[in-house]
Amino acid sequence: MEFVQNFPFLSIILSLFAGPLCSVLNGKWARRVNTAVISIIGIMSTLVLGNAISAGRPYVYLMGHFPAPWGNEIRVGILEAFMACFFCVIMLLCMLGGIREREAQIEEGKQNLYYVMVNLLLSSLLALIYTNDLFTAYVFVEINTISACGLIMIRQTGRTFEAAARYMIMSLLGSGLLLLGICHLYAVTGHLLMSNIRQQVQLIAATGQYHISLMVALGLMSVGLAIKSALYPFHAWLPDAYGYSTLSSSAILSSLVSKGYIFLLIKIFYRVVGFEVVRESRVVNVLFVFGIAGMIMGSVSAIGEGNLRRMIAYSSVAQIGYIYMGLGLATEAGSIASLYHVLSHGATKSLLFVAAAGLADASGGSDRYGDITGAGFRNRLAGVAFTVGSLSMVGMPVFSGFISKLLFAQAAVGHTHKMLPTVIALAISTVLNAVYFMKTVIRIYTRKPMGLSGMGSGGAETGRVVSLSEQPAKSAALVCFILLNLILGLNSDPIVRLIQSGIEMFE
Repeated sequence: MEFVQNFPFLSIILSLFAGPLCSVLNGKWARRVNTAVISIIGIMSTLVLGNAISAGRPYVYLMGHFPAPWGNEIRVGILEAFMACFFCVIMLLCMLGGIREREAQIEEGKQNLYYVMVNLLLSSLLALIYTNDLFTAYVFVEINTISACGLIMIRQTGRTFEAAARYMIMSLLGSGLLLLGICHLYAVTGHLLMSNIRQQVQLIAATGQYHISLMVALGLMSVGLAIKSALYPFHAWLPDAYGYSTLSSSAILSSLVSKGYIFLLIKIFYRVVGFEVVRESRVVNVLFVFGIAGMIMGSVSAIGEGNLRRMIAYSSVAQIGYIYMGLGLATEAGSIASLYHVLSHGATKSLLFVAAAGLADASGGSDRYGDITGAGFRNRLAGVAFTVGSLSMVGMPVFSGFISKLLFAQAAVGHTHKMLPTVIALAISTVLNAVYFMKTVIRIYTRKPMGLSGMGSGGAETGRVVSLSEQPAKSAALVCFILLNLILGLNSDPIVRLIQSGIEMFE
C-alpha cells in the first residue's frame, strides 16, 4: 500500500484529536490550529484525489488490519477524495470570511470551544465520506449533529438557543429513524460493512425473501437522512439556525452539513442497497415529489422574507429540493446532476452568506431589507459577490447554477413519467429564484433618498462605507468564492466526468 493511501484515515484522526487540543488553548491559538488542520487535510485530500485518478480504481483501508466482517473499513475512490477536498476548501473559506464576526459575537473565553466544534464537524464529515461501515456512519452522524448544534448556540442569544433546540429535536428524530433502518437492515443481512450488505441484498432481491423488511429499512434510512438534510417539509428548524447563528456557522451549516447527509444517502443507494433495488422500491418517487415541493415552497417562503440572511436560508430549502429531485429521477444522469448541485450550492450559498455579512457591515450591522438599500455602493466587493451568487442561484450562464439546472434538465429528457414535472418545476423555481434574488440585487444598488440615507429602519445610523483593506480576510474569502463559482461554471466538463467516474467506482 502506498503511503498516500493512509491519508484518509489520518485526516479523520487529525481533525478528531484537534478538537480536544483546541479545548486547552486560548481562542487565538485554537484558531491557528484549526486553520492549520483544515489546510493540511485539504492538501492530503488533494494528494489522495491524484492517487485515485492515477490508479483508476477504489481501494479499501483496513483499520486495525482485521478483515471483514470483523474489522472496520475505509473505502476511497475518486468521488470520495474529491468531495473531501471540496469540503476542506469551503470550510477554510467560511472560517476565513467569518473571523471578524466570531470575535465580536462569541465570548472571548469560549472562542476556543467554537474551534472544538468545527474540528469535530470536519472529522464527522470526512468519516461520512470515507467510511465503508454503516454503524460507523451513524456514530459520526451523531457527532455531526452535536457539533452543528454547538455551532448554532455558541452565540448565546435567545434566538440561537431556540434554533439549536429545534435543530436538535428534528435532527434526533432523523437520527432515530436512520438507526432503526440500520438495525432493520442488519437483522435482514447480518452485516454492517457496506460491501457485505450489498452482496446479501442482491441475494435477497434475487430470491424475493425479506422484500418488505428490506423496503422498510430503505424507507427508514431515506426519511431519516431527508429530515436531517432539511428536505421540505422537514425544514422548520433551518431559517432560524442559518439566520441567527454566527456567519461562519451559517455558511458551514448550509454548505456542508446537509451535504454530508446527502452524500451518505447516495452511498446507501449505490453501495449498500444497489440502485436497481432502490429504483424498484419506489422510494425515489417519494423523494422526487418532496424534492419538487421543496423547490417551489422554499422559494415562495423566501419571497415573503424581510430579513436577508433568512431569505438566503429559505433559498437553501429550495436548493435541497433540487438535489432530491435529481435523486428521484432514479438515473445515473440524475445522480450526477444532484452531486454537481451539491458542489454548486456549497460554493454559492457560502458566497451569499459572507457577502450578506459584508452588506450588513455597510448598513449599521442590520440585514433587514429596509437597511441594506444602497449597500452595494457602500461595500462594493460584497455587492459584486452577492450579485454573482444571485445570478448563479437564478441559473445565468457562466455561473455554476446554470450548469446544475442544465444537467437536471438533460437528466429528465426522455424520462417517461418525470420529464414534464421536472421541466415545469425547474421553470417555476427559476422564475421564483429570480423574483427574490434580483429584487435584492436591485435593492442593494438603489440609492436611498437624501433625507433617509443616514438612518435605518430602527433609527440606527447606517451608510458606512467599507473598504477592502478594512476586512482583508473577508475580502479574500469573497474573491476566492467568486473564482470558485466561475471555475465550476466555466469548467464543468472535467468535473462532470470526475463525478461520473466516481459513481462508477461506487458499485
